[in-house]
Amino acid sequence: MSESLDERARAILLGNDRGGYTVPTAGLYPFQWNWDSAFAAWGFSTFDPDRAWTELETLFAHQWPDGMVPHIVFHRDDEGYFPGPTVWSTGRTPATSGISQPPVAATMARLVLAADPSHRERAAALVPKLLDWHRWWIRARVRDGVACIVHPWESGRDNAFDWDVGMANVDGSDVGPYQRRDTGHVDPSMRPTKAEYDRYLALVQFGRGIGWDQVRLADEGPFLMADPGVAFILIRACEDLAVLAAEVGADPGDAAEMAEGLRAGLDTLWNDARGHWDARDLRTDTFANVLSSGAWLCWLAGAGRPEMEAHLATAWGAVRHGLPTMDPAHPGFDARRYWRGPAWPFYNALVAMGLRDAGKDAEAERLRADTAALIRNGGFNEYFDPVEGTPCGGSDFTWTAAVWLTWAGRER
Repeated sequence: MSESLDERARAILLGNDRGGYTVPTAGLYPFQWNWDSAFAAWGFSTFDPDRAWTELETLFAHQWPDGMVPHIVFHRDDEGYFPGPTVWSTGRTPATSGISQPPVAATMARLVLAADPSHRERAAALVPKLLDWHRWWIRARVRDGVACIVHPWESGRDNAFDWDVGMANVDGSDVGPYQRRDTGHVDPSMRPTKAEYDRYLALVQFGRGIGWDQVRLADEGPFLMADPGVAFILIRACEDLAVLAAEVGADPGDAAEMAEGLRAGLDTLWNDARGHWDARDLRTDTFANVLSSGAWLCWLAGAGRPEMEAHLATAWGAVRHGLPTMDPAHPGFDARRYWRGPAWPFYNALVAMGLRDAGKDAEAERLRADTAALIRNGGFNEYFDPVEGTPCGGSDFTWTAAVWLTWAGRER
């Protein structure tokens, strides 16, 4: 069975290959997404290391002059996705979005190199680009010492409950008519609501109105939230970049110093009243007051605490399949609606990576086994109902196939 699933996973990566880059899945996501591509590279490293590096190189070929790596690269026209390049209007060729996404590329590049160390020169060439991107995060998105986002999409966890407190102050009433495409591919009950989409578009329109000035987006935009998920990923990415640079003889720059500085600001994200890491609205200085997926990445950045271990055990005890992306006891929990409850295989892989590094081998192995069972029983879907195990979202998903090949399908 494992061999046939390996074959199926490789077929998905190859089937979603558009020539130098992959799409997350046909139809629903027809372009190149930033962190999806980083995971795709990890997947390709198990059977085609050359193609793995090409994936990362294609992504960074579209890095902005200021260092930002956009969250979408619109390599070709496709009317099946909204909002497309004309809505973003960033003035880039090829067109891109105007925001970024969690910077997992350095972590994935280190894993890709570990799979085949013969590509040291390509890794070395990527190091300065990764440094520029991480410095962009520090300059354009770190406020009050912690990594922030200017749009829920920048978190990669688009409709997480975390953002509701900040989005409540975003006026989406005047965005004009539009036609969503995602609900034509996936059951609308598994996607963000129209009210959420109105506000998403209002933020895009604000960015477009200021010419995508990245510093002004953070300093003047209607939405600015400190995100534990991005914060933990960026700390880990800076640490991995320092190691990667040393491994290939490249200049690590200030990667280690960036990680140290970001770690010093983490207390901003600790919700002492609730005893967990939490998103924080910097416009109103208000916590989201929800135990959500971003908090589970604390071990990835070496920021685990005893309280988080207890929360992990409680959340696991409330579901049967994988790790939920939101506290199942929260009234807003929805087992099938995108980032408000479902288990995501790729995210499980990141959490397990942190657990393993923290010496929590039993928990990491449980998460791997749970994820493997979801894929064996339900296929390579985007995400899964953690209560019933039902596959949800898009099918034949690139990063689900990638983490099967690299992690979930590899018993220790």
